[in-house]
Amino acid sequence: MVALASQDAGDAHVTVGLITWNSERHLPSCLQSLANQTHQNLELIVVDNGSQDHSVELVRAQAPEARVFTNSLNQGHGRAHNLAIGVSAGDYYLALMPDVRLDPEYIKRLVLSLQGRPAFGSAVGKRWQARPMGAKVLDGTGLFIDRRRRPYLRGHGEIDQGQYDKSEEVFGADGAAPLYRRKTLEDVTIFGQVFDESFFMYEEDVDLAWRARAFGWQCWYEPRATAVRDRGFRPDLEREEARELRRIALRNRHVTILKNESGRTFRRDWWRILFYHLRILARVLVREPSSLGAYRSLLANRRLVMRWRRAVQGAARVRPAYRLKWFA
Repeated sequence: MVALASQDAGDAHVTVGLITWNSERHLPSCLQSLANQTHQNLELIVVDNGSQDHSVELVRAQAPEARVFTNSLNQGHGRAHNLAIGVSAGDYYLALMPDVRLDPEYIKRLVLSLQGRPAFGSAVGKRWQARPMGAKVLDGTGLFIDRRRRPYLRGHGEIDQGQYDKSEEVFGADGAAPLYRRKTLEDVTIFGQVFDESFFMYEEDVDLAWRARAFGWQCWYEPRATAVRDRGFRPDLEREEARELRRIALRNRHVTILKNESGRTFRRDWWRILFYHLRILARVLVREPSSLGAYRSLLANRRLVMRWRRAVQGAARVRPAYRLKWFA
C-alpha cells in the first residue's frame, strides 16, 4: 500500500503516473517499491490502457488509495500520461513504467537534486537491468543524442564499475522513471499535450526531452537514485504486432527529428544525419520491407508534423548555436 501522509524532501508533493497494459507480472514489485519510498508525500495515478489480464484488480488490491482510470482500448503511452498529468496535483510528476522497481530513496533523491537548481526541469537516476545474479549491468544513466541524431541510453549494457557515479547534467531523461517539475511540463505543453499523442508509443520521451532543451530546461543525473528494470521478452506478442511496433518506432524517430531539429544545427551535421538514415532505409528495404509503412505514415501525416514543428521552433528560447553542444 502506498502511504500518502508524511512529508519529506522539502514537503514536495509528488504525483506518480503509472501506465499499465497487461502488466500484472511486474506490478507487485513495482507497487511494493512505491510503498517503500522514504519520500511519502505521494499521490498515485494509474491509467490502464485496456489490459486483458488482472492489472486493474491487482492495483486496486495492492494500492487501494490509487486513483485508477481505465481505457477500453490501448490509447497509447503519451495520451495516458497526459491524462494522468491533467488530473494530478503534485509539484513534481514521476512517469513510471510498471517494469521498474525503485530503490527506497529514489524519489527523495531526485526531488532533492532539483531543489536549488531552478534551471533543471527533470531528473533521472541510475538504472540497472534485472539480472538473477552476477555483476550489475546498467540499463541507463541518462538520455543522450549523438551527431547522427541517434538517441541512446548512456551506459546501456555496460558492467557498472562506477564509471557513471558522478552527479551531472545530461541531455534528458528517458521514459522509464523520470521526474519532471510541473512548471516544466506546463511550459513545454503544445496544443494541450505534454507528450505528443500521435506517437502512441516509442520516442515520446526523446521528443519531450529535446523540446524541453529547446525551451531552456536542463536535466540532472543523480546516480544515488537507483532502480532496476526488467525489460522482459513478450512471448505473447504476435508477429504482426511486433512489425507494427517497429513501424511506429521508425516513424517516430523521423518525426522527432523533423519537429525538433533546427536548420542551423542540421547544417553542421547534415551529412552524418543523412548517411545514418539512408543506412536505416537500406536495411529496411533489404531486411524488413514491412517497415516501409513508417515512411507512408510519415508522408500521410506531414501536415500535422509540420504544424508541431512550427509551434516548437517558434516557442524555442535557446539559440541554435548553443544547441550544437548537445549532440556529441
